[in-house]
Amino acid sequence: MHARMKPVTHRFTYRVFSLLIDVDALAQADKLSPVFSVARFNLLSFAEKDHGPRNGAPLRPYVEKLLAGANVDLRGGRILLLCYPRILGFVFNPLSVYYCYDDKGHLAALLYEVRNTFGEMHSYVAPIETHEIDPSGIKQERDKLFYVSPFLDMTMRYHFRLQPPGETLRVRILEKDQQGPILAATFSGTRQDVNTKTLLQAFFSMPLLSFKIVAAIHWEAARLWVKGLRLTPRPAPPSLASYRDASRAVLPDPHP
Repeated sequence: MHARMKPVTHRFTYRVFSLLIDVDALAQADKLSPVFSVARFNLLSFAEKDHGPRNGAPLRPYVEKLLAGANVDLRGGRILLLCYPRILGFVFNPLSVYYCYDDKGHLAALLYEVRNTFGEMHSYVAPIETHEIDPSGIKQERDKLFYVSPFLDMTMRYHFRLQPPGETLRVRILEKDQQGPILAATFSGTRQDVNTKTLLQAFFSMPLLSFKIVAAIHWEAARLWVKGLRLTPRPAPPSLASYRDASRAVLPDPHP
């Protein structure tokens, strides 16, 4: 669900399915179904080159390098990536979330990997502080540093609200300016095992999902234009990753 509160109201909802994958278990994932592949074309697939440095390098060293800049050491703990899979070889991920666990199984950090339709990417590195945890999940905030929607200014702040992966999962992002909320985006889902039956059900219930997402982005932008909103100039992109303090931006080695 996306809902814009001002200066015009605009709301839409749609069904999607996402992939939650262990970055260390790609070889096993590649064997789960004949209709799902890793790094190969298939009905549905996953490719490391769609994430991180986007050169096909393993994702764990890349994530660990970013987390080291925030003094987080997972000590080999799991890294789960929430993202859209490739559909017939095509994917666009506006937001991918890395759930980073320590060796005791505690969620230690989140990595919000954001893309825009101009081919740019930025990651918000977010170690989990004690005060950010409550019974409803994880609550974090970050200044907006990366241009996403052409109809939103850069002087915004993100309020992330997440329920970590379990039988269900939720991601909520509230974007605020100095006067208050301006945009809310939410995703909620129920866990299903990856097997041929569930993959085929997902594909045929929502065929061409990736194409639908890209088409919907442009269609909703056109509707906002008709409602009177005008484009905000796009600044030069920031470094590839940032931490809580916006001045601590880093450019990770593309070959970790």
